[in-house]
Amino acid sequence: MTKLTERIGNLTPEQQELLRRRMEQMERRGPPNANARETSAAPRPASGPPTEMVNASYAPRRIDFSIFFFSANGDVDEDDRYRLLIESARFADRNGFTAVWTPERHFQTFGGLYPNPAVLSAALAMITENVQIRAGSVVLPLHSPVRVAEDWAVVDNLSRGRIGISFATGWHHHDYVIAPANYADRRELMFRDIGVVRRLWAGEEVELPGPDGVKVRVKTLPRPVRRELPVWVTVVSPGTWRRAGEIGANVLTALAGVPPEELRRRIAGYRKARLENGHDPRTGVVSVMLHTCLGSDLEEVRNRVRGPMKNYLHSYLDQFRPMVGQGITDSSSAGMRDLLELAFEHYFENSSLLGTPQKCGAMLEKLAAAGVNEAACLIDFGLDLGSTLESLEHLAALRLSMAGEVNAAGEAGAAEALAPEAAGEILR
Repeated sequence: MTKLTERIGNLTPEQQELLRRRMEQMERRGPPNANARETSAAPRPASGPPTEMVNASYAPRRIDFSIFFFSANGDVDEDDRYRLLIESARFADRNGFTAVWTPERHFQTFGGLYPNPAVLSAALAMITENVQIRAGSVVLPLHSPVRVAEDWAVVDNLSRGRIGISFATGWHHHDYVIAPANYADRRELMFRDIGVVRRLWAGEEVELPGPDGVKVRVKTLPRPVRRELPVWVTVVSPGTWRRAGEIGANVLTALAGVPPEELRRRIAGYRKARLENGHDPRTGVVSVMLHTCLGSDLEEVRNRVRGPMKNYLHSYLDQFRPMVGQGITDSSSAGMRDLLELAFEHYFENSSLLGTPQKCGAMLEKLAAAGVNEAACLIDFGLDLGSTLESLEHLAALRLSMAGEVNAAGEAGAAEALAPEAAGEILR
């Protein structure tokens, strides 16, 4: 069974359908003995392999590590505001991390250092050699797809083909002062313009509206190094997960508020959507953002991150104040203090890579078993540079130690999901 994942992945759609039917027959017959695990007799749709099988079949054998920036305070009065970003990117480049992500943020102290990921990515391209440089995310409805294709082709050339982009709709009313007419239809506009960016990236000539309604055909320059643009979609709702799968994009998401079983279901639905729309389910990358700080002592880490994380959470909530009025109370109030403490404890225990390598390794195993390919480790939530670099040393060591363990977890998950008798007839 050690090669089961690969063998399932190589099945034709017809073989997968045959395997699904054999599994249904075995479920209706019931377990072969009293000690066998109970299975559901509910029929599955005949349109493709069962959702659970899709997810297990493409469970990753390993999990990649990247670093993610999102929340640095734009009001900080420092001479070198971007030192944390630069030093962390250099560390990631030297230590085998997969990518460095920078976001697009506007008009808020929360994330205020990051108004343009293309500009920052161009800088990172010049100080790194190996690590991929990604936007997490470009709010596409705020921009012309032509400018996105042009700007990122420049970064792709500077980095010699190391870029990737996650596209997002955005959500804050104030951001849309940049393109106010696009707010209401932002989701459809994002998916439409992802297609335009992809076509321009591939070198196609695209017809777009010019002055006085006259159509103009354009082809962008410079030509990128990468022939195909690596595309992610930043997802929250189940519907957006499915849409991302339908267009063959990767996905970027956050773990907060999503239980592991729900994450597993969403990933399975995403991979099923890829399969049903002609995209290889095995190549879809699921990147999950996680607040990250590692250390050798659990309580020391808890005490180190408690203050910064609570400030981070309050700053996050404060973004909503312009849209909800005074519904967000001051952090000094007793009610808000209690809420922030509860939120911190939940994050620390259930939704982060905060703690010892052992604790965080266990979290990563759960994510890998659910179908996650990449841990996007958010590190700029308020810790000083020294603490962040110390944490990255622990994270780099965990990255090296996890490869074999996650491989074993992925294979075990695939084997458990299939009845051996049914799989044997199809796979032998």
